[in-house]
Amino acid sequence: MTFRIGNASGFYGDRFDAMREMLLGGDLDVLTGDYLAELTMLILGRERMRDPGLGYARTFLRQLEEGLGLAQERGVRIVANAGGLNPAGLADAVRKLATRVGVPVRVAHVEGDELIGRGDWGEGVVAANAYLGGAGITACLRAGADVVVTGRVADAALVSGPAAAHYGWAADDWDALAGAVVAGHVLECGTQATGGNYAFFREHDVRHPGFPVAEIERDGSSVITKHPGTGGAVTVGTVTAQLLYETAGSRYPGPDVTARIDSVRTAQAGRDRVRITDVRGEPPPPDLKVGLSRIGGWRNEVVFVLTGLDIDAKAALVRDQMDAAVAAGGRRPAELRWTLARTDHPDAAVQEEASALLRLVARDPDPEKVGRAVSAPAIELALASVPGFHLTAPPGKGSVYGVFSAARTAQGSVSHTAVLPDGSRIAVPPPPHFQALDDLPEPALPEPLPAGPTRRAPLGAVAGARSGDKGGDANVGVWARSDDAWRWLAHELTVDRFRQLLPDAADLPVARHVLPRLRALNFVVEGLLGQGVASQARFDPQAKAVGEWLRARYLEIPQILLMGEPL
Repeated sequence: MTFRIGNASGFYGDRFDAMREMLLGGDLDVLTGDYLAELTMLILGRERMRDPGLGYARTFLRQLEEGLGLAQERGVRIVANAGGLNPAGLADAVRKLATRVGVPVRVAHVEGDELIGRGDWGEGVVAANAYLGGAGITACLRAGADVVVTGRVADAALVSGPAAAHYGWAADDWDALAGAVVAGHVLECGTQATGGNYAFFREHDVRHPGFPVAEIERDGSSVITKHPGTGGAVTVGTVTAQLLYETAGSRYPGPDVTARIDSVRTAQAGRDRVRITDVRGEPPPPDLKVGLSRIGGWRNEVVFVLTGLDIDAKAALVRDQMDAAVAAGGRRPAELRWTLARTDHPDAAVQEEASALLRLVARDPDPEKVGRAVSAPAIELALASVPGFHLTAPPGKGSVYGVFSAARTAQGSVSHTAVLPDGSRIAVPPPPHFQALDDLPEPALPEPLPAGPTRRAPLGAVAGARSGDKGGDANVGVWARSDDAWRWLAHELTVDRFRQLLPDAADLPVARHVLPRLRALNFVVEGLLGQGVASQARFDPQAKAVGEWLRARYLEIPQILLMGEPL
């Protein structure tokens, strides 16, 4: 019988009512919740510094006040990584909540990802966590747990762990595990699989998209769907977009298995049903990713509004005045970064459309150097600078910023532990085999389209895209919607063309990965995001909109591809 796993959270702060919606909306065997991201670990780390008893996603507890009873009534087990930096603390809190609401449940948790104090991770680290696999979750569910909470596990482990428990997969059932990992990757970001953040959003009603469900078969194949009557849509396009999100090349490595993204086949299997098949699995790499979150220093930001004529000259004057004032105070920050966004239009009928934004970001280990030393000179320019001088907001004192980096540790060096409902502890062994992530030869490209007339148009007229962050790197997945569009895209969107269309990437390392079965290209831009989202290195610190920027760029597109396409 098909095993049905739903998702009710894609991040800490996602739709609060989703747990209730998923439990009431249709049949499920397991309901998962993904609460952790790179930025979340920094937030939880700072929270734990203030109170060692915290460090977990407290929203999860509030959702369980009603969710525990609903799950018990419907026979649904709950698996979530809401434990963050304190899964044992969250497990205890769930037990207390269960007693208070009168719902007896068996609670287990997974620990061992915490590596603070176990290695030299450098100064200022507030969270050091290995990405564990799903085997600990599997052990907890096999022991009868109704609720399993974890710390930092690979996001897809929230699905592969329960699937392995249900079907009794062995640790070396690589293809089945890989299939579940791919399904888990589609589910992990919640409504991004059901039309949320989708390039072609106008094709569906996505005002209130439902959360996704994976129907997983014994061989690891799956159907991605959603509860009947919920909003959004599940199409080959929405699933492809999520498959490309925050991945890279042909191999998608995880703690339990490496899934071959280049093997994946997708097909529409009915309304709001997409079948995923043919996923191949390989042994995982011999080491685990370790996420390191540290305090990077202090940051302040001032945004000057420049309106009307002579924008470049106005920007130059403001920069000269601020640079001189900061230097004169003898407290120049370690980093001063200026960017000018030319959002202004000539002869604008709306004042905002006549204005450009000049942004100053200051960083330094010393809070004093980014506080009044920056904000006071900005304020003092109010009557002594460019005509029309004003700011988007009064400058503040500055705030702490974080830095994310990734390290590696051997699979056997962590104490992956399943703490069962009766309190007994089971050591979870590493996978039985490993395989290094050697480079694969690039697959053959399709035959190019025959030469013909072209028209200058945005890339988004014929291709979708989705982008995201991995530490300081950004990935941009681009897919074609037809075989002919793929024949053109595969040859046209080279690394050189990508850099030309996105000048921010012009001087950075860019890798292109070709995925013919998805009619897709996946680009990884190293260093675009500086030291990760918490460092706020650019206007779009998580690269969420880079894909849409790329789709908005114009290039010569074969006219045959544009016939009937809305521009």
